[in-house]
Amino acid sequence: MLNSKQRAYLRSMAQSIDPIFQIGKGGVGDEICTQLGNALEARELIKVTVLPSSGYTAREAAEETAGALGADVVCTVGNRFVLYRESENKKRIELP
Repeated sequence: MLNSKQRAYLRSMAQSIDPIFQIGKGGVGDEICTQLGNALEARELIKVTVLPSSGYTAREAAEETAGALGADVVCTVGNRFVLYRESENKKRIELP
């Protein structure tokens, strides 16, 4: 679980990264969760876009994927959300 200082630090880091996944009308399924899990292991911090056709709000999609992956929701803004999970093998981000 992240505290407010850690969340603010990760939010500032996330401003410079581009979304690498889109959640569309397929929703949040096993395949997208597997891909997001692999990306989190490699990068630790990822940004995801939720398309209007998905039927999810960004908050709903963020909570569902974070729960499935054991990740933390850093923030949701508009139709995007940011996830963080510490990598087991490639730790890059040192939290304050």
